[in-house]
Amino acid sequence: METFQVPPTVPVMTLPNTVFFPQALLPLHIFEPRYRQMLRDVLASDRMFAVAQLDAARAQEPGLSEPLHTMASVGVVRACQKGENDTSNLLLQGICRVEVTQILREEPYRVIAVQPIATTAGSNAAELEVLRLEVMRLLNVRRRLGTPAPKGITQFLDSIEDIDTFTDIAAFNLCDDSRLKQRLLETLETGRRLKLFASQLRTEIEEQRLRRKLQGHLPEDRIDSN
Repeated sequence: METFQVPPTVPVMTLPNTVFFPQALLPLHIFEPRYRQMLRDVLASDRMFAVAQLDAARAQEPGLSEPLHTMASVGVVRACQKGENDTSNLLLQGICRVEVTQILREEPYRVIAVQPIATTAGSNAAELEVLRLEVMRLLNVRRRLGTPAPKGITQFLDSIEDIDTFTDIAAFNLCDDSRLKQRLLETLETGRRLKLFASQLRTEIEEQRLRRKLQGHLPEDRIDSN
């Protein structure tokens, strides 16, 4: 992927239950008037904007409108297809983590000031490779126990050489808990991020095994009869 210079200010989409990671590919359907205007503007300039998760814990606080988590990611529009009524379908690829330092304006769409954030390894190469292999093992166990996964994701993850990128792509595609995903985005040491993800996978696997044990030979819709 080519190098991009992230500008100090970018438009942002604040979305519920959506955590965007560097290198990840995020499909978006643009239909709100504010975001249609935002897309027209970014396509005419550097094609970059940020995606930040809505901070649900603060959403009911008085005086706050769409509070966002202050760790987000900036992406570049890789493809865009116009639809009917000025709607669009686009593919956004993550460039880097950013810290949101200020909301500069809300109209006609939200614009934020950002500071790019770099990650660190936190462990030596050998330790990271052991952690990577453990995460892959756990993902395969979870899949065999019945958790669905995007087609071809195992082979794709195997092909990623950079462990930091592997960790972000795995978290983006295979973690369903948006709170954990936000925590993973905010964890800047790759080793710690891998350990955190592995711990969650072990918990999910134990829950799956317990459910299977309780279910016995009953079908899914009759497990409460056991």
